[in-house]
Amino acid sequence: MNLSEEYLLIRKHSEEICEPLQTEDYVVQPIVDVSPPKWHLGHTTWFFETFILKPFSPEYQEFNPDYNYVFNSYYETVGTRVIRTDRGNLSRPSVNEVYQYRAYVDEAMAKLLSCPVDEKLTELLLLGFNHEQQHQELLLTDIKYILGNNPLFPVYDINWKDKSLPSSEPQMIAVPEGVYEVGYSGNGFCFDNELSRHKVYLQNFAISTALVTNGEYLDFIEAGGYKNFSLWHAEGWDWVNNNQIVAPMYWSKIDDAWFNYTLNGLQSIDLKAPVTHVSYYEAYAFASWKGLRLPTEFEWEIAAQQLNWGARWEWTESAYLPYPGFSKAPGALGEYNGKFMVNQKVLRGASVATPQGHERSTYRNFFHPHLRWQFTGIRLAK
Repeated sequence: MNLSEEYLLIRKHSEEICEPLQTEDYVVQPIVDVSPPKWHLGHTTWFFETFILKPFSPEYQEFNPDYNYVFNSYYETVGTRVIRTDRGNLSRPSVNEVYQYRAYVDEAMAKLLSCPVDEKLTELLLLGFNHEQQHQELLLTDIKYILGNNPLFPVYDINWKDKSLPSSEPQMIAVPEGVYEVGYSGNGFCFDNELSRHKVYLQNFAISTALVTNGEYLDFIEAGGYKNFSLWHAEGWDWVNNNQIVAPMYWSKIDDAWFNYTLNGLQSIDLKAPVTHVSYYEAYAFASWKGLRLPTEFEWEIAAQQLNWGARWEWTESAYLPYPGFSKAPGALGEYNGKFMVNQKVLRGASVATPQGHERSTYRNFFHPHLRWQFTGIRLAK
């Protein structure tokens, strides 16, 4: 597949994710962490316009100069922008105008990609592809939050199929102590936070071959897990009490039976499916209740070489920090990952929202410990 074909395929998938939506669904922002679907479609288009078309296509004319202010996310180098919490206030540009913007930029990109591209442009294109795939994951996650917090619990897509593998009977596999290499190696694309490859020493450890299931997590709830302060970090215990947390996100108890909202609508809890939409605090407390712990990101990566896993983004016990030798790129693209390396936990794996081909064992996702709107799950270690 050439670059032009790959570009069109990725761009088409973003719009396919939005096909089941009504116009009103495109503009909702229930919380700061969730961006309206319309904004995702515009922002990913702005990325190609700003970082590829403007510098590499001399004849290109901006679709609308105001869109830099509307669709810039966090790039200080590129200028001022709409405050993140105000994205849901953008009744304009309209949904139709955003789709016109996408078509306009796609046409200009097709013209640019019809000519030979050099190594520098190829690197930026691959970053743009992966950036849009990241937003496809966020797009589906945000759509689920938007619909899942609607009191009617509307169905996103009746034909939606969760592509994650059902959890198998868990076994603990042992990994011997030793010096291991972690981080990306190869000639393909990776994000800067996956570099540089380096050695780490690991003690003996064992790690589960399966994710924690809804049934196992329900046992934790029924055993009083959310009422036992000794299982929680102090910060996590404050979070539970201040927010009255009693179950994973999207779980509801109706007439003494547990249900959860899925992309197929409100469903009875599938006890065998992996638990998802839990915070790091909850993952830690559950592991403590089991007398176990969460794996570090390096334990996870080494064990992943032996197992096929990653059905949910999985919390690790590792802080999100730079690898040895990490350096930020100059300019706006240097803001992509490095400036977020504080007060966050690393997640490893992938999720049901991850586009095909976007996952790899060295991929480092990162979120603040209280967040759980992503498809986050639990794997245990000891």
